Amino acid sequence: ILEVLGGAFVSTRYMTLLLLTLALVGILERNGLRERAEMCISKLKGATCGKVLSIYVVIRTIAAILSLRIGGHVQFIRPLVYPMAKGAAEKEGKLSVELDEELKGHVNAVENYGNFYGQNGFIAGAGVLLIVGTLKELGISNIEAYSVAKASLIMAVLSVIISIIRNYMFDMKIKRSK
Repeated sequence: ILEVLGGAFVSTRYMTLLLLTLALVGILERNGLRERAEMCISKLKGATCGKVLSIYVVIRTIAAILSLRIGGHVQFIRPLVYPMAKGAAEKEGKLSVELDEELKGHVNAVENYGNFYGQNGFIAGAGVLLIVGTLKELGISNIEAYSVAKASLIMAVLSVIISIIRNYMFDMKIKRSK
């Protein structure tokens, strides 16, 4: 009975954190968080959309490797990273509707790259333990969490490099569209 009640308490605690986070993001957005983030980035010299997103993907990947949760699409991307990338992109002029929609997709993709490829770099991460457990269950006994995490780090570095290249190409696309 205590396990069931303990599990209910844990899930209630996480649900409370989710609801508090959503309420906080809503209050901050109502009071101009998006506009302020967009304005701050647009004032920086040399800041481009690709540079902002490249810095974010590096930070996001390192945070995922260290198993730090810094937010997600709802809590971090929509209210903060997207407006900063949009502010940097609009330094050269107004974005078209099509390019703005592509920017939204690009920003969300960067979040996915950083989180998805970085999260298995943590040796005690749930994904790593799931992989090791599944492989051992299938009879592959010489696999350890360290080797899975080490192999995942290679993919994380490659995803960051590819993302930086994509961000640079997106910057060139924005410049050509002006």
